[in-house]
Amino acid sequence: MSVLPFVRGVDFTKNDFSKTFPSSMRQMSRVQWLNLDRTQLAEIPEELGHLQKLEHLSLNHNRLEKIFGELTELTCLRSLDLRHNQLKNSGIPPELFHLEELTTLDLSHNKLKEVPEGLEKAKNLIVLNLSHNVIESIPTPLFIHLTDLIFLDLSHNRLETLPPQTRRLINLKTLDLSHNPLELFQLRQLPSLQSLEVLNMSGTQRTLLNFPTSLDTLANLVELDLSHNSLPKLPDVVYNVVTLVRLNLSDNAINELSASVEQWQRLESLNLSRNQLTTLPAALCKLPKLRRLLVNDNKLNFEGIPSGIGKLGALEVFSAANNLLEMVPEGLCRCGALKQLNLSFNRLITLPDAIHLLEGLDQLDLRNNPELIMPPKPSESSKATSLEFYNIDFSLQTQLRLAGAAVPASIPAAATPKDSTARKIRLRRGLRPEGGDQDAAKVLKGMKDVAKDKENELADDAGKPESLKPKRWDESLEKPQLDYSKFFEKEDGQQPGLTIWEIENFLPNKIEEVVHGKFYEGDCYIVLKTKYDDLGTLTWEIYFWIGNEATLDKRACAAIHAVNLRNYLGARCRTIREEQGDESEEFLALFDTEVIYIEGGRTATGFYTIEEMIHITRLYLVHAYGATVHLEPVTLSHSSLDPRHALVLDMGTTIYIWLGKKSKNTLNSKARLMAEKISKMERKNKCEIRVERQGEESPEFWQGLDLTPEEVAALEEPKEHVPEDYQPVQPRLYQVQLGMGYLELPQVELPDQKLCHTLLNSKHVYILDCCTDLFVWFGKKSTRLVRAAAVKLSRELFNMMERPECALVMRVPEGNEMQIFRTKFAGWDEVMAVDFTRTAKSVAKTGANLTQWAKKQETRTDLAALFMPRQAAMPLAEAEQLEEEWNYDLENMDPFVLENKKFVRLPAEELGHFYTGECYVFLCRYCIPVEEPENGAEGEGQDDSKASNNQPEDEIQCVVYFWQGRNAGNMGWLTFTFTLQKKFKAMFGEELEVVRIFQQQENLKFMSHFKRKFIIHTGKRKDKALTADGKAPVEFFHLRSNGGALTTRLIQINPDAVHLNSAFCYILHVPFETEDESQSGIVYVWIGSKSCNEEAKLIQEIAEEMFNSPWVSLQILNEGDEPENFFWVALGGRKPYDTDAEYMEYTRLFRCSNERGYYTVAEKCADFCQDDLADDDIMILDNGEHVFLWMGPRCSEVEVKLAYKSAQVYIQHMRIKQPDRPRKLFLTMKNKESRRFTKCFHGWSAFKVYL
Repeated sequence: MSVLPFVRGVDFTKNDFSKTFPSSMRQMSRVQWLNLDRTQLAEIPEELGHLQKLEHLSLNHNRLEKIFGELTELTCLRSLDLRHNQLKNSGIPPELFHLEELTTLDLSHNKLKEVPEGLEKAKNLIVLNLSHNVIESIPTPLFIHLTDLIFLDLSHNRLETLPPQTRRLINLKTLDLSHNPLELFQLRQLPSLQSLEVLNMSGTQRTLLNFPTSLDTLANLVELDLSHNSLPKLPDVVYNVVTLVRLNLSDNAINELSASVEQWQRLESLNLSRNQLTTLPAALCKLPKLRRLLVNDNKLNFEGIPSGIGKLGALEVFSAANNLLEMVPEGLCRCGALKQLNLSFNRLITLPDAIHLLEGLDQLDLRNNPELIMPPKPSESSKATSLEFYNIDFSLQTQLRLAGAAVPASIPAAATPKDSTARKIRLRRGLRPEGGDQDAAKVLKGMKDVAKDKENELADDAGKPESLKPKRWDESLEKPQLDYSKFFEKEDGQQPGLTIWEIENFLPNKIEEVVHGKFYEGDCYIVLKTKYDDLGTLTWEIYFWIGNEATLDKRACAAIHAVNLRNYLGARCRTIREEQGDESEEFLALFDTEVIYIEGGRTATGFYTIEEMIHITRLYLVHAYGATVHLEPVTLSHSSLDPRHALVLDMGTTIYIWLGKKSKNTLNSKARLMAEKISKMERKNKCEIRVERQGEESPEFWQGLDLTPEEVAALEEPKEHVPEDYQPVQPRLYQVQLGMGYLELPQVELPDQKLCHTLLNSKHVYILDCCTDLFVWFGKKSTRLVRAAAVKLSRELFNMMERPECALVMRVPEGNEMQIFRTKFAGWDEVMAVDFTRTAKSVAKTGANLTQWAKKQETRTDLAALFMPRQAAMPLAEAEQLEEEWNYDLENMDPFVLENKKFVRLPAEELGHFYTGECYVFLCRYCIPVEEPENGAEGEGQDDSKASNNQPEDEIQCVVYFWQGRNAGNMGWLTFTFTLQKKFKAMFGEELEVVRIFQQQENLKFMSHFKRKFIIHTGKRKDKALTADGKAPVEFFHLRSNGGALTTRLIQINPDAVHLNSAFCYILHVPFETEDESQSGIVYVWIGSKSCNEEAKLIQEIAEEMFNSPWVSLQILNEGDEPENFFWVALGGRKPYDTDAEYMEYTRLFRCSNERGYYTVAEKCADFCQDDLADDDIMILDNGEHVFLWMGPRCSEVEVKLAYKSAQVYIQHMRIKQPDRPRKLFLTMKNKESRRFTKCFHGWSAFKVYL
């Protein structure tokens, strides 16, 4: 059954009916409105004569020369739009005006030389538009009969006068006479037009002599256009029209305005552009409703703009382009409603500082002001990092708030330099009137009061203690904010009655009232009963009905969305479960008729179902029209191939990309991208993509074009047949509207003539007609009846037009749009939404749906570590207590060292000495005492022997520490894993704990066993290092504690005087040349002048143990007592060195990473080392004076940018916390570190090489 007889309206705009008109239009017997704009019609189609119920017909922008015949038969016609055609007087039949229902007639933009004959017979006309013709006179009878006119447009004709009968138009509200030569016409009929609201006299040669003096008698006049005349000044009568709302005085010769403008108290828009004004009256500032003020192309300077312009509180648009302005009054910046400000083409030198405080300003045009210097923004330093960067707001206030810290009241900023140019301008303008100073004083007083209130509030907040205590895991959980508008509409539950939803694809879908009480056995429903109680307030009853054959997802979603509905309404009722065949009496009473069960299910399950997809083989031409690339279906034939283009052959499981010999590389890559998108979004990445080049096609490709090998052999080379200026048919988007027994098909208005996917509303159904294809798009919330009607209507629309053989009708559900449909819309999936702060690992963790993930992760950052206080050093007493406790529990420690690919026992004299090229194993057995139970009085009488027998045994814990030097390979770990570890496990079983530790990354418990005598040598144990000339090298050791006494190490460093520091102690071993192998030499223990006594004592003990030989001389040197001969010579000569280590009190190291799936900054412990600088990370190092941004060679560009913004935030934060220690930011890279950077690391040497 055809649905065309039920169509009430359709919009065929921009369809091409130049060759044939759809004959099926005859079937639209009930159509009431019809748009045939821009359809290339040259004559009225015969089919229109059959549309007897047609009321509104639009035929504008066509090629009509005559309208005889069919239109005169439309007795119900009420409005007729014939503008922008080629109609002449001879082509308009007088019978047309005998239509009694005709009320609106538009004949503008035609070739009429006079008023059409018989027009006076159309006595019911309300709207008449005859503009843009060549009419020279108006016949007298016309206005005698057309007394009901409300709108009359006679503009752009050749009228020199109007008939006296114009005064009979007492109902006229809009009169447009613009651009007619009415110089000798006095407009004496105006006083009779008392209903007139809009009067346009633009370009009517008005002067002070022929200006209508009775204009002020029009009591209802709200809009007046006097532009394009020769008025030297504004006639006084215009000032008396106090009802004006819009006034256009542009393009005249007006040189001044009277103070009487203050009478226009209702005025909202005033256009004074292109006049001779040098000043604006101060009375203009007394117009409280003025929203638009245009004064372009005048002679206004700074003095010409009233200082009280700030009183215009409603002003939204101020345009003063092409004037003589050097500056604007500061009062203009007090117009809080200002949205558009145009000051282009002036002589501006500067602007008021308050220009930056106009928060609602959308457009600021300052072009062609070559000497303009913009004032600095307020608190520029505080806003330097406030821009959102990769979905992250790096402003200090935001990051402090996210970290849970108190936001400071103010952020110190550098003082802005005084602007001498602005001062000259202020002196030039002179003193303002006294009233202006009073106003300014009031404003300043108000601003000070507001500032004081804010300071008091901030002081209260600042008084609260800053808390950076990490939240518990359950406190950190964020409850998702559900948007119930995705499921339910605003009107649901707001009116008494019954509302029912069915569950489809996990979501509720509202059904029509006609099917209430009819339930499918395979579906689930939510039923809402809304009613008023005795007090007149709304109450609700919510049921969810479960069919016996319903799938699990429908059952669960019915219960979930019933609760969602209750939360959405704010109801206190409970949701009631109803099952098929076991419904309660209250539920059955909701329906007027008996409940009916229908076998089967209507809606689809949300679960994935495995089914064979049916694909139609199609051939697409890839072309670039406009700014995007499109796929245009073409005939599945060899003749469709063009060597200048790329084509895509879609065969379902295989997609072929055919590349012509002359095709552009950009189109080739776009064709590949389109194929990839089709495979990913429509075929679940199971589609094979093959590239076929012209002349090298595979047999499978020709089979896809239904060609046999014999036919392929006889083929000619593809010819160039696609036109150079090829343009696809512009798609037309229709919205299907369904009413009580009728259908309407209006076109959707396109903003900027661009088809955008945001036009698609989930509540509606749309038809996209692309000529080659016709798509029916179903919104998720659209109703069942509209979908069914749209499917039938799409078939009718498809058959109505001439289309190529390859054209198809396709259904497109929301959320499952195919790629060819998406390409019709501008900007749909052109760029995938990706948060670039993620790594490949985090992508695998967070899933492949990047769009949803990016929305969830939009603000997920963790910069809290930057605002945490620095970890304090462990007190000496606490360190000694921990050392004593851990060594008390240590029963035994067996050391081993890797030697000749096996582990041997370490000699006792080498315990505590480690070499960077070796691996060590320490088997530690701890005796953990078991707490004795309290026996009380019962145990007092027992003898000692009995007590000793009942005493519980201590628990033995075995821990194996594997220590690996910086220059040692991983072979030692493998050897330990397959040899020594197995032996230990056989001995101690599962109780054995293995801890792998690396050089200078040891834990505190392991360090405590060496009692602060932890020495790290360079090289290997038994390799005697020699210098280039074969001599024994000088050994230089540096003693340092990082974060406490437990982390004290003596590390061998490069012998150079620059490494000395007055705050530390050092050991310098200078060997002597001897003939035998005896190791003789001299050892200096250098004590810095600012070093602590504990370290001075400790290093002496270590030196005595290390060099306990009669051939070695040990000397204790205080700083300043160094001998010149051996000490400085061994260090390469005397050089300047640091005299303090104040940086040790401030040094902090942060790691910037996104390995968790979002950007984080974490602080390394105080005992950090050089190996913490990972190649794939960015590190931030603070030494109290400088902040370094260290970049690893494998870090990403995105990490660099994010870390740079983080460092800026940190510096800004430290400027508040430590204002006496301002930091500067420096960038450094691996192997290019400066001394200021390396001194923060104990034992800095060459980086570890990974093999």
